Amino acid sequence: MDSTSSAAWYAQLAKPFFAPPAAVFGPVWTVLYIIIAISFGFVLLQYLKRRLPFGVLLPFILNLVFNAIYTPIQFGLKNNLLASLDIVLVLVTLVWALAAIWRRARWVALVNLPYLAWVGFATVLQLSITWLNR
Repeated sequence: MDSTSSAAWYAQLAKPFFAPPAAVFGPVWTVLYIIIAISFGFVLLQYLKRRLPFGVLLPFILNLVFNAIYTPIQFGLKNNLLASLDIVLVLVTLVWALAAIWRRARWVALVNLPYLAWVGFATVLQLSITWLNR
């Protein structure tokens, strides 16, 4: 994926008034990836120690997969519609993951509230961009 052409492509898209500058995304995702690594790593470790069932781990795995494929879809394929579907799946699997872990390790759900807030915002942003560029 050529980051220069991807950045140019993204820059030319029509965006809603609430779209943050591109420079915001890197720092925000850096913090969120730290939260994800710690909390999701904890869930995986608890599963491996047989302290959590696979049903609790599954939404975390799916969330990581959908999160990981968003950038290649959005900036590699330059496909807003597919990226919209993917970001909705990131949001749905995150809500599912937080609900699944709530009774067993509430701190994991709570520490992921910034991630949930950002993904909620990113979902609205992506759906708006897709609509504006249809």
